[in-house]
Amino acid sequence: MIVLGLTGSIGMGKSTTAGLFAEQGIPVNDADRVVHDLYSGEAVAPIRTAFPEAVRDGIVDRAVLAQTLAKNPAKFRELEAIVHPLVRKRERQFLEAQRVAGADLVVLDIPLLFETGGQERVDHIVVVSCDADIQRKRVLERPGMTPEKFEMILSRQLPDAEKRARADFIIDTGSGIEAARNRVTEIIAELRAEKERKRDA
Repeated sequence: MIVLGLTGSIGMGKSTTAGLFAEQGIPVNDADRVVHDLYSGEAVAPIRTAFPEAVRDGIVDRAVLAQTLAKNPAKFRELEAIVHPLVRKRERQFLEAQRVAGADLVVLDIPLLFETGGQERVDHIVVVSCDADIQRKRVLERPGMTPEKFEMILSRQLPDAEKRARADFIIDTGSGIEAARNRVTEIIAELRAEKERKRDA
């Protein structure tokens, strides 16, 4: 089974691209969605201990948590020490389930793939990218986003140029959805062809 890591900085179109892989029947494990699920499940108790103000009605309030982290960025490490092991556990369960199901290719959608050493857990890496002006426009159109918040998020992410340099495949979402969809189709075909060549060798 080929494990494909999908990543990209904020506003690059990673979630949309993950959807394009899913559209073609490729199982996708979305780390952001897993975190969202954990924030109403397993992660609640440890986060309540570390960030009591961020838990309301038994669910982690992401907006309150974000405000706490904005005031004290050093606490990011504390949060990551809670959340990352739980996300990895879900990832392992996903991979095992897909192996049992006989999947030939899966996608791990990991926003901070390089930043968290995720490249060690995948066979190939796809980086989703676009022009910086397009990225900025997309992000600042999001509800509640400010230039300061955008800069803080960017400061925690590896620069786009470095991600592109370390990618096996690049999908440029600045050229529209159809161009991205075609690139996804090409990547899937290329990976399956490579697997066939190795099998026949």
